[in-house]
Amino acid sequence: MQHTLEAVIFDWAGTIVDFGSFAPTQIFVDAFATAYDFTLSLEEARGPMGLGKWQHIEALGKDPVIGTRWQAQYGKPMSHDDIDHIYRTFIPLQVERVGAHSDLIPGAQDTVTALREQGLKIGSTTGYPRQVMDRLVVEAAAKGYSPDCIVCADDLSAGARPGPWMALQCVLELKVGNVAHCVKVDDTLPGIYEGASAGMWTVGLALSGSPAGLTLAQYQAATTEELAAIRAKVTPEFKAAGAHYVIDSVADLVPVLKDIESRLATGERP
Repeated sequence: MQHTLEAVIFDWAGTIVDFGSFAPTQIFVDAFATAYDFTLSLEEARGPMGLGKWQHIEALGKDPVIGTRWQAQYGKPMSHDDIDHIYRTFIPLQVERVGAHSDLIPGAQDTVTALREQGLKIGSTTGYPRQVMDRLVVEAAAKGYSPDCIVCADDLSAGARPGPWMALQCVLELKVGNVAHCVKVDDTLPGIYEGASAGMWTVGLALSGSPAGLTLAQYQAATTEELAAIRAKVTPEFKAAGAHYVIDSVADLVPVLKDIESRLATGERP
């Protein structure tokens, strides 16, 4: 019986591209302002990161603080039509700007190259809709990253994160023989839930994505103490969501995969 890994399934923004996951975050802020003249902070916009974008807007509307502010401004809770309007505003802004946030996270290319040299398949899931990914895929390919499959938040009738369906669709498309031979890597809690509920090993990224909210320049300038404080906050949240490992960024992934291989060889499963 095979006891080796077969595939790694990556998220996109904050995991492989767009250090700090700023493309979707800033555009949520802009979409709320454009559609309804409603003020949303970057920190608030990050809250439900990892969900599909329509569901992300819905979750923002249900947030107690944001929802109370919306009710005060408009005299009613955010409705389905309101969410649709914000989403329709969000999508063209995202398509227009996603290319500006398509740089690979430092170490991502080396990690993917190492995985391919080991014969691993590369899958990907994303909270972006297909319309946005059609643009981002081209930009990422020009910079050297082309996964073997891409599953978007609006591809499946079953839904998206935090359910397992996108990750399991990768299993189907990659023809993986055992979900326990897959590793899901993500910078968001919904993405960790996705991998865990699909029966995969899961790896959370503490510093490169949305929870830390650092630009690459801020990360590079941060002190050891500042980074340690972020890890101390983020790591328990990832662990509670089911993460088997928490590392700083995708650049640190290869040793984790070696450890998982050792655990598989002894019969351990996620």
